[in-house]
Amino acid sequence: MTRLFVFMTFFLSSITYAQDAIYTGFFSSKALNGYDTVAYFTDNQPVEGNAKFVTEYKNADWYFVSQQHLDMFLTEPEKYAPQYGGYCAWAISAQNDFASSDPTQWAIVDGKLYLNYDRDVKKKWDRDPALHIQQADANWPALINK
Repeated sequence: MTRLFVFMTFFLSSITYAQDAIYTGFFSSKALNGYDTVAYFTDNQPVEGNAKFVTEYKNADWYFVSQQHLDMFLTEPEKYAPQYGGYCAWAISAQNDFASSDPTQWAIVDGKLYLNYDRDVKKKWDRDPALHIQQADANWPALINK
């Protein structure tokens, strides 16, 4: 029984420690909760994607509003994918840790998409996005490679 407990503790802790490269939530494979990542750039707003226009990238399903947006993403996925895999940019910066994100709490800075946990966290991030981007860029490689 003790061996089982030790095994389960080790197994479960390693599951919670490892993070996917793209945030999809616990019971979903949808990147950005199904929002169209290209729409942030073309429509300047979050727009829910359509299941008719979907692709897989980095083990996540990405939804788009049109074939045109899907094709744009396929041509340059790194241009349109959110920074830090779509995890909360503020958490990566200020907490040096992962947190979920809300696709409606976003910003584009220097042509890159950043998402945050909620409205209050986004306000914290908005106080100094340049500093948070610098810190998150420094934190991200070690976090994602744990």
